[in-house]
Amino acid sequence: MEERIGFIGIVIEDLVQTARVNQIISQYQEIVTGRIGVPDHERGLAVIGLLIRGDDIKVGALTGKLGNVPGVQVKSAMTKKENGGTIQ
Repeated sequence: MEERIGFIGIVIEDLVQTARVNQIISQYQEIVTGRIGVPDHERGLAVIGLLIRGDDIKVGALTGKLGNVPGVQVKSAMTKKENGGTIQ
């Protein structure tokens, strides 16, 4: 399957779910190429940004699991498929 590069934005509105989110991300560490986390103590939430490199199945599984965690919002953006090739 074709590999693509992308970004996943995660907003944790229920900080009790932080450990669960980190556990899920760890399960997909092979596609995570970068990570930044920013807590917002004033609003009681946290934001995580992931740079990823993987196929649609793995990325979809990761975002799906994260999106099913209560109190967690997830958005992703991926590069478009180009000429059926793999990103080198």
